Amino acid sequence: MFSQLKRLGADSLLYAFMNVGTKLIAFALFPFYTHYFPDPAEMGVLGLIDRNFNLLTFLVIFGTDSALAFYYFEYKDKETREKYVRSVMTFRLTIVLILLLVFFAGGDWLSTLLFNSTKYTFLFYIAFGTLFLDTIISLVLTILRYEFKTKRVVLTTVAKMLLTAIFSMLIIAFIWTSLEGVLIGRLISVAIIMLVIIKPVSVYIRPLFDWEILKKILIYATPLVPASLAFYVISNANIFLLNEYSTKINVGIYESATKFATFITLLTTGIQLAWRPFSMSMKDKESSPKLFSSFYAIILLAGCFGVLTLATIMPFVVLMLSENYQSAYAYVAPISIATFLNFYYLIVSTGIFYSKQTKHVSIAFGIAAIISIVLGIVVIPMYDIWGAVIAYVVPYCVALFLVFRKSQKLYYVPFSGFKMAWTIFWLIAATVSIVYIQVKDLNSWLIAGVWIGFIVLILLIRMDKYFVKRK
Repeated sequence: MFSQLKRLGADSLLYAFMNVGTKLIAFALFPFYTHYFPDPAEMGVLGLIDRNFNLLTFLVIFGTDSALAFYYFEYKDKETREKYVRSVMTFRLTIVLILLLVFFAGGDWLSTLLFNSTKYTFLFYIAFGTLFLDTIISLVLTILRYEFKTKRVVLTTVAKMLLTAIFSMLIIAFIWTSLEGVLIGRLISVAIIMLVIIKPVSVYIRPLFDWEILKKILIYATPLVPASLAFYVISNANIFLLNEYSTKINVGIYESATKFATFITLLTTGIQLAWRPFSMSMKDKESSPKLFSSFYAIILLAGCFGVLTLATIMPFVVLMLSENYQSAYAYVAPISIATFLNFYYLIVSTGIFYSKQTKHVSIAFGIAAIISIVLGIVVIPMYDIWGAVIAYVVPYCVALFLVFRKSQKLYYVPFSGFKMAWTIFWLIAATVSIVYIQVKDLNSWLIAGVWIGFIVLILLIRMDKYFVKRK
């Protein structure tokens, strides 16, 4: 177990370094952008473009990342693996080109719909160029990740983000102080990265229309597409409903809290990137179920302590900001619970991906998306920002347990669903308790009591048993 844990831990640490590096670069860019774009409306335009292209990225990937992960480890010979990668690459680039043709026909309409003006249409064309190149790069990096070339993946990803920052700043400061400058900086950076990894790109970019392979990929992948759309609904419905039922100030506070809540991804992203190739490589080993149960417990507890740490320190982080944003600290940790659960379902869904029953992920998150909308309509008018938080956390809890229950039926891992539910319930209770205490008295010793109480409750159900070496 410990050798496998060491491998997963080493890869996770490198991916965590990558995540920290890219986020630090992004945070450093933000003050620069606000200096050259003092009108918040311009940053709003950039944000809306990014949100729309995030949705397009879902459509381009179309669940093929999970399908490729399965078949890449299903076959051992290099030639067959290469065919699968080339087929996925051909499929994704075809989708990008179709979307671009659609935009040629309706670009002005979309720009008018979003911004009441056609002057932003050109921004979408630049973004499409970046999407095209990034589609190629991301798939190549995925294969390098499957081959456990972690250092190369990390260095390439950080380099891409760093180049984006450098070229965006140079263009904005000296050539073109506009949103076009930001997007052109991104386009130049991905073009340079393409040249850096040109060897694997030249292998995988050759078109391959193998209908048998494509059919197998799409049968595996298509059921995951509704899940991606459901993720988008869950992540955005509460914001739109908060904007409908509350004020723009509260929307801004919630958005600020959401940005801080992404700190939890510094813990989860590395594990997430390492987990899929690791778990797939363990698929046929007899010892895997017991090994996975230990990982399930370790990752769950690490996430819980990460959330509680965030809840404890966040007031001292957020209170350093402008007074208008200080109230956001109360919502950061509760929102981060949803962020963690969105990651944790990938860990406990091993059976679904092993058995290729990926439709169950879409079903679970489809139900969660409906709950998100209905719950938001009910609770946001009553509880304002807290209503938005509730409409964000509850759907992820539901989706997680639906996915876990089905996964256990398909590939049993000796990990208790009751213990998982118990832990998450008391995590939510402890997080809310810490926030409540902080609102009353920021330096109260009762916060330490909440920590101790949570640890006692975890020991009560003997989560430690998952870490004992079993024969």
